[in-house]
Amino acid sequence: MEVVYANRKIQKVCDSLASMRRSLGDLRAQRLEARIQQLEEASCLEDLRHVAGDWHELGQNRKGQIAANIGHPYRLIIEPVADPLPTKPDGGLDWSQVIAVQIVEIVDYH
Repeated sequence: MEVVYANRKIQKVCDSLASMRRSLGDLRAQRLEARIQQLEEASCLEDLRHVAGDWHELGQNRKGQIAANIGHPYRLIIEPVADPLPTKPDGGLDWSQVIAVQIVEIVDYH
């Protein structure tokens, strides 16, 4: 899957394991590196539905975003890159049609 970054700040954090460690510590850095690798190796978002990371859609003010666990309480937040977003007949996001994502932020939104 194609992976892009929302801004230079998040890209800088994700550039290398060393910069991830400086920003997040060892454990979260390792998990973030694994989540980014999962994204890059997946052919579509559907491939991530049942792998480590608890990938899930968000709601309310984060509708349209997807989160993955990188160590409680922090989450990696991504958004599909498509216009219009691919949807299923029931209106939900069609994960099988999402082939590009944007990394938005790493945050504790709880």
